Amino acid sequence: MNIGIVGTGYVGLVTGACFSEMGMNVTCIDIDQKKIQMLQKGEIPIYEPGLRELVERNSKKERLRFSTSLADVLDSLSVVFVAVGTPPGEDGSADLSHVLEVASEFGKNIKKYTLLVIKSTVPVGTSQKVRQRIAEELERRGEKIEFDVASNPEFLKEGAAIKDFMSPDRVVVGVSTEKARHIMEKIYKPFQMSKYRIIFMDIMSAEMTKYASNSMLATRISFMNEIARLCEITGADVQKVRAGMAADTRIGNKFLYPGCGYGGSCFPKDVKALIRTGKENGYQMKIISAVEEVNQEQKKIVFLKLKKALGTLKGKTVALWGLSFKPETDDMREAPSVVVANLLLEAGAKVKVYDPIAMEECKRRYLGDKVTYAKDIYDCVQDADAMALITEWKEFRVPSWERVHKAMKGNVVVDGRDIYTPSEIQAAGFDYYSIGR
Repeated sequence: MNIGIVGTGYVGLVTGACFSEMGMNVTCIDIDQKKIQMLQKGEIPIYEPGLRELVERNSKKERLRFSTSLADVLDSLSVVFVAVGTPPGEDGSADLSHVLEVASEFGKNIKKYTLLVIKSTVPVGTSQKVRQRIAEELERRGEKIEFDVASNPEFLKEGAAIKDFMSPDRVVVGVSTEKARHIMEKIYKPFQMSKYRIIFMDIMSAEMTKYASNSMLATRISFMNEIARLCEITGADVQKVRAGMAADTRIGNKFLYPGCGYGGSCFPKDVKALIRTGKENGYQMKIISAVEEVNQEQKKIVFLKLKKALGTLKGKTVALWGLSFKPETDDMREAPSVVVANLLLEAGAKVKVYDPIAMEECKRRYLGDKVTYAKDIYDCVQDADAMALITEWKEFRVPSWERVHKAMKGNVVVDGRDIYTPSEIQAAGFDYYSIGR
């Protein structure tokens, strides 16, 4: 089967590489000529464990190709997946301009039945707009060519995207015809040999499933962060509370870890878009609105703890361990580290940072030269008045606290992810602050 993937960002590139690994012929398409040239040379524009090897292997076998033009390759394709960005506007609405541009290009150039699959995260009703745009282009051409539109939202976790795609816990597919269903079943069957978990539904329900799923996970995070703040006030220990909650099989232990807020490309954008969808349909999403509000406040928690511990921040040096919104990615979109660093800088502090992967991304797109970039965790804490853990990378889990203590000028440690044992850190001579304990 010949498949096209429009968009070579995180979702598009992972999707294309994984389909080609299963023996399908895939062409990844992007209007960014520089990015396509990089990929043709074997250079990967994003960091994701295992992705480089997958792209290199399938490019060599000529199952994975790259192009800057959908029109040039459309005749050879049976299915086109749309994986372009849908960035949020100031009002929280998703920008569908790139998706609709692909729909226009598709409508202008198809010559035979082709299935267009929307993998980009889009609001409920987008597929109808896409179908209408394609129909309008065909009408301008005076052509009557059969096509279908389907919805296939992605549920990839950054840092584990290859595993998630190759062994999905479920594949959600929205279709409106049996022909489209048959094609999608054929594409995903190789990934479902041991457990068949393709869930077919109508298109609008598939679109809603993506937003509802991510918003539920975000809700659990914000709920635990609220519980953590109440635990601090009352004297309870949120980690013990979490363990007691997680033992209930109706609740479980996933996404119940308190911290300094969620970030990334999915949760913040999808929560805002769901709130906006409700508003556009005359319904106030009260719970989801509160989830967003709690998360924005939680991103400031590390700064507030540093301010409380140090009294004044002016002239103080603060070391931040971790910049990406989560481990195993260089993605800093909506990352708590950016909020904390900017608040510290506004308060007159000097900020030193270290992250195993995300420092180039940070310098290029977020903090520039406003902060000092360290070569490792110990260089980062050298002469620092305080250290704050922001991202729970593995290499931060068991540092030499003796070495950290000797390097630091002060003795304040703020654990923004609750990964350390309080008694151990305190025994090493630090004033230790965590979330909800």
